[in-house]
Amino acid sequence: MKKAPLIPLVAFCLFLAFQPLAALSKGATRTAASASKAGSVPSKPRPGAAAVPKTNSGKAARTGRPTSKVSVRDRAAGGESASRKAGAVTGGRGAVRTAKVSRVAPRRVRSPWTVPTFAPSTVGDVEDGEDPVVRRAAIEALGPYNGTVVAVDPSSGRILTMVNQKLALSGSFQPCSTVKLYVALAALSEGIIAHDSVLRLSSRVRMDLTQAMALSNNPFFGMLGVKLGYQRFAYYARLFGLGEPAGLNLEGESPGRFPDAPPKNGGMWMMASFGEGIAQTPLQLAAFLAALANGGTLYYLQWPRSQEEIDQFVPRVKRHLDIARWIPALKPGLVGAVEFGTARRAFYAPEAPICGKTGTCTDGTTHLGWFGSFSDFGNSRLVVVVLMTGGHGVSGPTAAEIAGNLYRRLFEQNYFARRRLFSPALMIPR
Repeated sequence: MKKAPLIPLVAFCLFLAFQPLAALSKGATRTAASASKAGSVPSKPRPGAAAVPKTNSGKAARTGRPTSKVSVRDRAAGGESASRKAGAVTGGRGAVRTAKVSRVAPRRVRSPWTVPTFAPSTVGDVEDGEDPVVRRAAIEALGPYNGTVVAVDPSSGRILTMVNQKLALSGSFQPCSTVKLYVALAALSEGIIAHDSVLRLSSRVRMDLTQAMALSNNPFFGMLGVKLGYQRFAYYARLFGLGEPAGLNLEGESPGRFPDAPPKNGGMWMMASFGEGIAQTPLQLAAFLAALANGGTLYYLQWPRSQEEIDQFVPRVKRHLDIARWIPALKPGLVGAVEFGTARRAFYAPEAPICGKTGTCTDGTTHLGWFGSFSDFGNSRLVVVVLMTGGHGVSGPTAAEIAGNLYRRLFEQNYFARRRLFSPALMIPR
C-alpha cells in the first residue's frame, strides 16, 4: 500500500491551527478601525477590570446626541442602576425594544371643558349686609370649587349670603335635571298625574313620582313633557319665575332665558328632562324653592347691603302660586333624593331632613352641577342653591355634598333653632 506524502498533511494541520488566530486578528483590526473612525482609540483593559458595555459612540459623534440612557451620575456610581440602564439599551433585542417604548411620550387627551373646576370663588364679593354665620359656612362648604352658593330665607325672600356674586347674578345656565321640579308641578296642576300615579316606562319598568324624582329618571319626565306640550309647560315655567329677574332691583342680575318654541334637539322630551333650551339663574331656582318651602308665595329676592337696610327690611311678594295642595305630593321625592337617591351625599342627620333636587349636564364649554334644596326641620327653613362649573368632578351629587356640609355646619351651631321668623303681618301683598 502506498503511503500519503507528509508535506500536504502537515500544511493542512497548520492551516487549521492558525484559523482562530486569524479571526481574532481580524476582529481586533475592525475594533481598532471603529475606534479610530470615532476619533478615539480604546485603551487596553486592565487585568481583572469589569467589562464595559459597548455603545454606539460613532453615531453619537456624528449626530451630537447620546445614544445611551446611562446618566453621568450612574456612570460615576457604577452600581446596579448603571448596569441595568446600560443593559436596557445595549443588551439583547428585547432590551432594545424596551428602551424604544420608554421613549414614547404619553398621549395627551384634550378636555372639552374650558372652565376650570377649581378657582377662588370669593374674589370681588362684598360681604356687607350678609349673615356672617351663613356666609362662613357656605365658603367652608364650597372649598376650592369653582361655583356659587346662594342661601335665602324662604319666609321673606331675603338673600342671606351669595358666594361668588358675579356668577350668581350675571350667569344663566341650562337647569339640567332641576327642571324636573317645574315639570312635576305643572303636570300635577294639569291633572296629568297624581301623587300615586304609576307610569309605564318600558315592558319591565314602572315608576311613580316619588321614585322618579328621587332617582331623577329622564324617561319619566320626558313623557310628562310630551304630554304637557310646549304651550302648557311654558305657561307654568314663566309663572314659576323662569325667563324673568328673580330679585328686586338687583344690579347686574340676568333674567335668564325661556325659549319661544321647543328646542330642535329633542323637543319637549329633552326640555322636560334636561332643561334643553332654557337658561336658569341660581337666584331663580332659589326663589322658586322658597315658594315650595313656604307653601306657595313667590317673593322678590332682596339683598340688604347694610345694617340699616336689614333693620328696615320689608318682604315683597311677586305673586302667589296655587301649588300648596301639590307640594305634599312632591316632597316625598325630594326627601327621597337625599335619603336614597341622587343627592345622598347631602344627608348628614335623620333628625334634620332636607328636600332637594340634583342636576348634572353640559352647557357649552362647561360641565354643570346643580343642587337646589330647602331644610324641612326646626323653627325655620333655609333655601340653599349650589351651582358648580368646570370639568372633571363637577356633578349634581358633588353639589349636594357641598350643600349638605353647609347644613351640617349650621345644624351643629344650633342655627335653625334660634333664627327669628318674620311676622306674617309684615307681608305686603302684590
